[in-house]
Order: sequence, then C-alpha cells, then structure tokens
Amino acid sequence: MVDYSDKLACFQAVTGLDDTDLCTEILAAHGWDLELAISAFTGGGASNSSDSITNPNLSSSSPPDNNNVVQRDTLISDIWQGIPETEAVAQPLTGGVGGGAPGVAWKIITLPISIISGSLGLISGAIGIGFWVAGGVISHSLNMLGWRNNGEASSSTPLVSVSPAATEALDFIANFERDFGNIRPNFVAEGFMDALQRSRHEYKLLFVYLHSPDHPDTPLFCERSLCSDMLSAFINENFVSWGGSIRASEGFKMSNSLKASRFPFCAVVMAATNQRIALLQQVEGPRTPEEMLTILQRVIEESAPVLVTARIDAEERRNNIRLREEQDAAYRAALEADQARERQRQEEQERLENEAAEAQRKLKEEEEARERAAQEAAEKEAALARRRQEKAMSLGTEPEKGPTVTQVLVRFPTGERKERRFHSSATIQTLYDYVDSLGYLNAEKYSLVSNFPRVVYGPDKIALSLKEVGLHPQASLFVEVES
Repeated sequence: MVDYSDKLACFQAVTGLDDTDLCTEILAAHGWDLELAISAFTGGGASNSSDSITNPNLSSSSPPDNNNVVQRDTLISDIWQGIPETEAVAQPLTGGVGGGAPGVAWKIITLPISIISGSLGLISGAIGIGFWVAGGVISHSLNMLGWRNNGEASSSTPLVSVSPAATEALDFIANFERDFGNIRPNFVAEGFMDALQRSRHEYKLLFVYLHSPDHPDTPLFCERSLCSDMLSAFINENFVSWGGSIRASEGFKMSNSLKASRFPFCAVVMAATNQRIALLQQVEGPRTPEEMLTILQRVIEESAPVLVTARIDAEERRNNIRLREEQDAAYRAALEADQARERQRQEEQERLENEAAEAQRKLKEEEEARERAAQEAAEKEAALARRRQEKAMSLGTEPEKGPTVTQVLVRFPTGERKERRFHSSATIQTLYDYVDSLGYLNAEKYSLVSNFPRVVYGPDKIALSLKEVGLHPQASLFVEVES
C-alpha cells in the first residue's frame, strides 16, 4: 500500500492531475506500471515515435471508432448536411488503455464529445481551471474586503465571465507563442465545440492540433513544420484552427476521443449531427511542411464540392429568408395601408353618422321646443280665457241707467271701442277687469288713460272708485300699452 501511495503521488506530480480517483483509475488500468501510465498519458513512447517518423502513409493509424467520431469513409456530403444518428454510432469499446479493463473514470473520459465537452467532469476541475476559479474568488474577496488601494478600485472594471474551455484555449495560445513565436496557425481562443461551430458557420474545415509538451518530437515539428510560413499561411487561409495541450482538460479529452496514439497529432474534422464530429484526416507523428501541405490540400480538394454546395445552399436559404422577409414586409405594408384606409372609411362613416345623429337630435329638440311652446301658449291662452271668464263673472250684470251709474267708453289701440255702465262706486280695478274680459289685448301690461286732462289711472288709483277719481257720470278712456 505504501508503494501504491508513492506511485500515485509520483504520477500526480508528473502529470499535474489533482484528482486522486482519476489517477488511481489510470494507474490501475496500466497495472500500476508508473512509466507506462505516464507514457500513455503524455502520448510519448519511443516505439510509437519511431514508427510514426518512418511511416509516410497518411492512413497509418485507422480513424477512431468511438461514439463521437464518424469514420472517414462515410460520405462527406452526408456528414455536412446531417447523417442519421444510427450511422454515426460506432462499435462499443472493447478495452481500456494498456489492455486492462477500464475503470469508471476512464469510461467517462471516452464518452461522446456532446456529453463530456459540456461539463468539466471529474478531471476538468483539476487542470488549470481550479487556479482560474481560485484567482477569481480571491480577487472578488479582496474587492469585497476593500484591501485594494483606491486607485485600483476606481479604475477596476467588472469581470467578464470566460468559460473554462476558453481560458484553456487562451493559455495554450499564450504558451505556444512564448515557445514558438507569432508565426503560427491562428488558433481560436475558444473551446473545441465553439471552434467546430465557427468552422461550420464559415464553411471551412476545422484543423485540430493536439500539443504534447513532453514529447521529444514536438518542438522540432512546431518550429519547422507547423510554424513555417508556408504551412501556417495555408492553414490560416483555408481552415479554422483549434489547438489544445493534452496537459489541459479539453486537450486531454480530445486526445482520448480521437484516439491519439502518436504525437505530434493533427486532424481535420467537420461538424456532423447531434454535436458529433466527422474525422476526415488525421496525421500522427512529425511531418515536413511539404508533406503536411500535400495532405491538407488533398483533404480540401475532396471536401471542396461539399463546402461549396453548403455555402450555395446557405446563401440560397438566406436569399429565401430575405425574400420572405421582403414579401412579409410588403404584405404588412399593404395590410397596414388597407387597415389605414378602412380606419379612415370607418372614421368618415362614424363622422357622418354622428352628424346625422346630431342633426336628428337637434331636430328632435326643436320639435320638442315647439311642442313645449305650443303647449305653453295653449296653457297660457287657456289661463287667459279662464281669467277673462272669471273677471267677466266678477263684473256681474250691467246696471241700468240712473244717477249712481257711470257711462264708460274704452278705446283700444286697434280702434275698437267698447262702452259699458258701471256703478259710480265701482273701483278702477273694475275697469281693468272689464278690459281684460274683452280679450282684445295680447299685452299683459297696459294702462287706462284719459285725454283731457291727461290722467293715467295706474296702480296708485286702482283701488279708488269712479266717482272719487272724477269719472262720474261718464268717462272716456283709451288703452295705452306699455312697451
């Protein structure tokens, strides 16, 4: 047990893996052979290296046969346009690394990319990401506690969330430039699945480079082949490039998914259905720039018709979408114009209806006003008739001529003349009642006036008798209507 603990500690120190369970599974899969486990993890091995150098055949190692890689002999057109999921599923894995029965952790890292690339799993938290998370937590804690100086606090900006896969890609690019310079493939600073989607959107193939920093052939291949002016320019023009170190989480997962057995390892892949990848070409072991260029040119020539067809189909789809959008916009404009005209017609119709209703209302009000006026006039006439009748009845019968009887002549503005006898003791009000009973006047206000001398028998004399005001034995009066 002491020997196992020492081997486990040594394996963790060499590989940089902090996950004890994962390291135990890897060592157990290799029969606790420390050198064999480290060699398998780093991709080294003298025999593999020598074989890869001397064997120029591009198909020296068969493409991987696992659940996330489609075989190269599958039609490329079917791959790009989407193949049935049953065609993309390979045979089940028959063994683990080194011939031993695979453990739980080893099975996890050989699952399809669509499963393992979306989460960090058991190994991603131990490789590089723990430092990034710890740094973010410490930085945030210092800000919360106010331990930074005021200058830093005032100039600090909110942290932008970066995925662990993108962080690994940035670290790989920075380390690669530090070791081999700026003349290199333009590796994208994002995770593998994002790079795969980028290549699909740009209608290019994805060039994958898996970097084994401990392999003896890696420095020479990078300096003389991968970073050569000719090859890097060709890759940058024709491919979307993604690189990853097998010492990092995603690079290690990709090396297992692609079954990388020798390094340096390059591959050309493209997107398939259900977040799977199609392996078009793999190159294991060092190659000269000319050999790499020949391989990549052949892959481009084989896949060019499909890429062109995909681009044309996408452009046709975009044109169809744009045409539909223009048609929809024209339809909406015509519909809005029709709706505007309909609203205008309805508004005009409502206006006419409102005007007609208003005219009808006014006509009805005028009719009601006339009816009320006629009713009021009739009521007034009836009241006047009743009043005349009452006043005529109050006069009593006309007295016969005699010394106490006064003869009164009344002249109206219309020229009418009326004459009647009254007792001399009758009041001026009696004369007014007599005039009212005749019904010759439409005016309510009038006065009885004598000419010679002119005397107005108004309200001040209304209670006096005819004899008292000097109208006995006879009098001549005219009616003067007040204006």
